[in-house]
Amino acid sequence: MSPDHAPDELLTIGEMSRRTGVAVSALRYYESLELIASVRTTGNQRRFPRHMLRRVSLIAVAKNLGVPLADVQATFADVPLDRTPSHEDWQRASRAWKRQLEERRRGIERLELELTGCIGCGCLSMKACALLNPDDALAATGSGPRRLEGIPDE
Repeated sequence: MSPDHAPDELLTIGEMSRRTGVAVSALRYYESLELIASVRTTGNQRRFPRHMLRRVSLIAVAKNLGVPLADVQATFADVPLDRTPSHEDWQRASRAWKRQLEERRRGIERLELELTGCIGCGCLSMKACALLNPDDALAATGSGPRRLEGIPDE
């Protein structure tokens, strides 16, 4: 942080947008989801604490990677909005997010392995299904790609 900027400095929504590359409308939406927070001036204009830059940047990266906002909300649940988060606040959130991302990566890897022969019993390969899903037993558990949904890692 530049010595010209105080930790309690407030930024306009336009400044937040320019600094993070996130559209003003998205910032309003993130605020409505309580992912970020602002304070209001006497003229009812939004002002964002400088520490919101990190949150918005992490949200933008997550969005670009296809991470659902619900996952971001869960990760940020214990990171305070009303004060500058401590190093420990961010470490705790990072550990939780890392676990979520590792689980997501394992799911993508399982999908990648299945793509060549079968889509988890959707059913694209009758030959593979004779081995992996004899007599369409997975139909009893519901529709869609049952083998890829919620299976534990092997």
